[in-house]
Amino acid sequence: MPKYLTSPEAFLKCKREGKFLLIAEIDLEKVRSTIRIAESDVAATLILRENLSKGADHWNSIYKLMYDAFHELAETFLRFEKIKIDNHQCLFAYLCEKHSELELSWDFCEKVRTKRNGIHYYGSPVGHNDWKEVELQFTLYISKLKEEIHKKLRFGS
Repeated sequence: MPKYLTSPEAFLKCKREGKFLLIAEIDLEKVRSTIRIAESDVAATLILRENLSKGADHWNSIYKLMYDAFHELAETFLRFEKIKIDNHQCLFAYLCEKHSELELSWDFCEKVRTKRNGIHYYGSPVGHNDWKEVELQFTLYISKLKEEIHKKLRFGS
């Protein structure tokens, strides 16, 4: 298991390793499309949660969909700075270190990133309790990122 890094440690490591990449231009259509995709992922979680009452167990899918929406919106937010980040940990470290106004919790970002990696790469399932621990924060962070992206679209930043 990799050593836990604080947000500043992860940021410096990512910077040293060249994980913060410059992009030439902001593709506004891609920004708008990504917002729609993230909204669709969030909407899909509501459908899956409705099916839980019918005996289905979709917690892994719900978790991954919300994580993907959060991750995609985080990447999209940084497009306005013409920055592309090479991996998820570096993306969240950059946001936490350079955009404290977003008030993202590094511990939350690491928690959901490692949990999602467990599902995705190691076959470690999540359950209802895992979901309940992160549901509110996912919802708040996704909402905040969408709000900030829409501001940038309106004001042409």
